[in-house]
Amino acid sequence: MEWFYLPLNAVMSGPDVFNWSALEAQLNAIAARGHQAAFRFYLDYPGKPSGIPRYLLDNGLVTHAYDDFGNNGLSVSPDYDDPNLGTALDQFIAALGARYDGDPRIGFLQVGLLGFWGEWHTYPHDGYTLPENWFASQAEQVRVLTDFDAAFNKTKLQVRYPSTDNAPLGMGYHDDSFAVETLPGVGWHFMDKMIAAGTTGKWQSEPVGGELRPEIQGCIFDAPADCPVIEGGADNDFPDSVAQTHASWLLNQYAFDPGYAGPNLARALAGSKSLGYQLQVTQASTPLFVRGRTFTVGVKMADLGIAPFYYDWPPQIAAVDARGHITRTWTTPWQLTAVGPGRPAQFTASLTSAGLRRGTYTLVMRAANPLPRGVPLRFANAAQDRTLRGWLTLGRTAVV
Repeated sequence: MEWFYLPLNAVMSGPDVFNWSALEAQLNAIAARGHQAAFRFYLDYPGKPSGIPRYLLDNGLVTHAYDDFGNNGLSVSPDYDDPNLGTALDQFIAALGARYDGDPRIGFLQVGLLGFWGEWHTYPHDGYTLPENWFASQAEQVRVLTDFDAAFNKTKLQVRYPSTDNAPLGMGYHDDSFAVETLPGVGWHFMDKMIAAGTTGKWQSEPVGGELRPEIQGCIFDAPADCPVIEGGADNDFPDSVAQTHASWLLNQYAFDPGYAGPNLARALAGSKSLGYQLQVTQASTPLFVRGRTFTVGVKMADLGIAPFYYDWPPQIAAVDARGHITRTWTTPWQLTAVGPGRPAQFTASLTSAGLRRGTYTLVMRAANPLPRGVPLRFANAAQDRTLRGWLTLGRTAVV
């Protein structure tokens, strides 16, 4: 996956007036590399020009200037309870969902929009650290949450903080202070909020992601980890944070610029591989001979990772001839979401032999990426890519 932010005013210029070209450019560039996108829209990003649509400012939207986080007055924090802003967000979320729900270019969409970076807080202007509270009221928070829940039924959503407001909704979470404010015990860390909201098991159906806290990205994979704010100190509680959150993905800009090297690179790769799913076919059943019009193929599948694969990319079976050419492909009704950690599944499919000439074939399987030329899902099997790149070899059969 690849990550990006977009300001709301890059696509919205008036009531129900949208130009999606900025979003299309990002999605198309990422898809051209065979990747899916994860992204978030914002109104206020410290240190960047305001993302508020100009027409709202011209109509009198009240804003707050600030110097926090290196902003120095560049962006402004809006009055999130302004009725015109609320209406604009209603319109934007509905239009976004109508156009992009289920778009194969999108992996995960974060709810965003509210707070600094669209991260659902205005710390220190939160009514606790400083007296003024610039953040949206609970009513406006619920409004945005329910708008997104209504607009998106296929694309997986994530919101910053677990709460009883979003617990029953179809969305997961993103911990943007990962391995610094993740583990429970202090009352306000990410897992404390998960426990309080009753959402510690929600990862089984909705994804968890986030960001490896920027201050520790360059040191967390040192041995020992010598980071100023990391949980667990030199003991490094990154593995425990992964285990408790069941995180599927994390932002880590340091991995790309300037990048890790030597033993730290190996440890960073191991950390990355500890995230998310690890699907493995533990048993495959293919017929030695096909004599009739139909034959049966079966697989047992397990997830050796810490989270499910959250989309039902359709599993396909293909017959590969002696020259290495696919002669027939069948799409099965199997659902990858039926498999999860500690939750193996067994699938069978009755396939027609029509179109197969007499001869020997290798049967292979893949989960078809809905993104054309997308990076294939790879199974944790030695037979992955053995016959054809992107396909798992199941066995050989002869049509007689």
